[in-house]
Amino acid sequence: MGDPAQKAALFDALATTGKALSSGKRLELLDLLAQGERGVDALARAAGLGLTTASAHLQTLKQAGLVVARRDGVRIHYRLAGDDVAALYAQLQQVALARLAATGQARAAYLGPQDTDHLTREELLARVKAGTATVIDVRPAEEYAAGHIPGALSVPLDQLEARLAELPAAVEVVAYCRGTNCVLAHDAVRLLAAHGRDAKRLADGMLEWRLAALPVEAGAA
Repeated sequence: MGDPAQKAALFDALATTGKALSSGKRLELLDLLAQGERGVDALARAAGLGLTTASAHLQTLKQAGLVVARRDGVRIHYRLAGDDVAALYAQLQQVALARLAATGQARAAYLGPQDTDHLTREELLARVKAGTATVIDVRPAEEYAAGHIPGALSVPLDQLEARLAELPAAVEVVAYCRGTNCVLAHDAVRLLAAHGRDAKRLADGMLEWRLAALPVEAGAA
């Protein structure tokens, strides 16, 4: 029947992963790291955390084996420990949305009204192949450099309005950002529509694109 103490130890070990995921801020850090490696300072700024608090959260994730770190001089950089961690995070989001009404309500409040049209990954690929769409990555430039959809233009959301003239007027503009819960693409489509542009967003984002094993390019614009 097995040793009850060993069984308890096994489930306690499994619970370590669950405990590491039991903080909203730690999930936000995983969301950021799903875009690529980043230093502690940059993670703290992006997540709205103090450096000490961000470091503590990252240590918890590291102790659970969900992230790994490397040192570059005095700077420490973190990345996800593997694609399985990204998949776990994506699955957690799906389960929470499907099983907990409060998650859907919070998501709707954050992303805003359902006033933006969207495309699936397959529809986006077909439009790109046909040359009927311009794809823009509205994440921060460092996330674009870490990995982006091939052919996408880097146009961070805070630069979009000033750079509208750079986007071809005769084709549809498709914006994408981090993932299914990222507001940047929604806001980009709203801004483009307000300027009379034909715009849609990718239904999910870079996290799901990577997990689907679709092509990814790296490098700055």
